[in-house]
Amino acid sequence: MTYSIVKLLHILLFVYWLGGDVGVFYSSRFVIDRTLSRDARLTAFRIFTELDQLPRYCLALMLSVGGLLAFYAGIPHLPGQLPLILALGPLWALLVWAVHHFQGQPLGERLAKFDFYFRCFMIVALIASVGYAYGDGRMQPYPWLAAKLLIFAALIFCGLVIRLRIPRFVSGYRQLLTSGATDESDRDMQEGLEACRPYVLAIWAGLVLAAWLGIAQPGSPM
Repeated sequence: MTYSIVKLLHILLFVYWLGGDVGVFYSSRFVIDRTLSRDARLTAFRIFTELDQLPRYCLALMLSVGGLLAFYAGIPHLPGQLPLILALGPLWALLVWAVHHFQGQPLGERLAKFDFYFRCFMIVALIASVGYAYGDGRMQPYPWLAAKLLIFAALIFCGLVIRLRIPRFVSGYRQLLTSGATDESDRDMQEGLEACRPYVLAIWAGLVLAAWLGIAQPGSPM
């Protein structure tokens, strides 16, 4: 029963991550729509930013739920590794909440910077841990799981690139918010989103591929 519940949670994280991300992408179209009123575009942006929190929480919790699922499936962990994995998700989700809650404040800026470098660390840590686990033989019977973890590292990377490319969109939005849109601010918003689009699509493809790997488990011992 516990395994089934954890498996359901893992599936729901995939569903709400991908679904929320699609919603964010769709709502962004209304923010840059010049035919809409200023109030309509501002409302669309509020929907955009609030909805964007859902994929962030799903990402933060995914490793903890996935690690617990692997444990119940009999995939070995190093001694003391599972408690660290389980603690990671809630603490990361708390950080996501704090960055959003304190945005625009000095504390929020410091937390956002910490979150950025923490995600950089997680990319390196995931790649290194997969390499180490393959080297000592624990991961070799589960190549599909190794691939899922590397895809997860790639998804974090895509999110960081989006974060680096989105400021132009945000700059255009600030112009819309303060004194109204101009041709330049509309262009900034549109081109800012276009710069992010390849990485958004890469995240969607990565999520679908990771979900398929978890279902098919290619290379797994029979």
